[in-house]
Amino acid sequence: MIEGIFIEGLVYGIMVLGVFITFRVLNFADMTVDGSFPMGSAVMVVTLLRGFPAPLCFLLVFISGCSAGLITSLIHTRLKVPDLLSGILTMTMLYSINLRIMSNRANMSLLRVTTLFTRITDFTGQTLGGLWGVVIFCALITLLIKLALDIFFHTDYGLTMGALGANPQLVISQGMNPDIIKISGICLANGLVAVAGALCALYQGFADVGLGTGIIVSGLASLMLGELIIHSNKISLQTLRVLAGSIIYRGLMYFARDYGYHINMTPNDFKLITGLLIIFCILASKNRLFVPRRRKSRRESP
Repeated sequence: MIEGIFIEGLVYGIMVLGVFITFRVLNFADMTVDGSFPMGSAVMVVTLLRGFPAPLCFLLVFISGCSAGLITSLIHTRLKVPDLLSGILTMTMLYSINLRIMSNRANMSLLRVTTLFTRITDFTGQTLGGLWGVVIFCALITLLIKLALDIFFHTDYGLTMGALGANPQLVISQGMNPDIIKISGICLANGLVAVAGALCALYQGFADVGLGTGIIVSGLASLMLGELIIHSNKISLQTLRVLAGSIIYRGLMYFARDYGYHINMTPNDFKLITGLLIIFCILASKNRLFVPRRRKSRRESP
């Protein structure tokens, strides 16, 4: 159980990092995630079934996710379609594209394929036991991605991307094209989402065209949970709280799955729980809950 919480929390944490880039850094409501996540799993399974090496599979997965983000960003910047509608249009089109990738099949299995996760489990099964080897691998991959993003957002281009979400006029006044920056950020975000979908396919052992249904909602819930427990403007802590929120969210879902029967809760109620959790996080952030209040000095008036 604990291994599953950490594996899913870390894998989906990569997806939440992509949501963080679009929703928080770029201030762009991107719904492409619901399509790029299963796209990553579909590309991973198809390439593995065709005998491609794992590094090439991940490269193709990342490129496919970037392509999905490119479609959304071009619809938004060139056709002047609102951000929310642009993502919905791309998400809808990706459903058919994902079916095409999987040869018009709704799901594909990796049951007869030796994957990276099965090799890690076989190699570390006798020493670590269970899935702890997979946990360590996912932690290393997630940590490398987090550190790469921290370094990127400390560069001039990364700082400009952050400024674009907060004050687009400032970027324009500096003589830079905001559309190019926005396109690159959306591509990067969906590339990470696709990688998360690929890792999810390796963990679950299959790819499904409906794998990304509602994934953006769980990503937002994880993002807001992290923001409740860690308050900081430092990018390193912001990416850290994204991963922490993802692990906490997956832990809550596991707890509801295992002990929810005491209150007649079923897996059909998970979407309701996620929605209520997001509402709670919004109310908590507005009312400044869990934030220590500053004490008034004697000179301040009551």
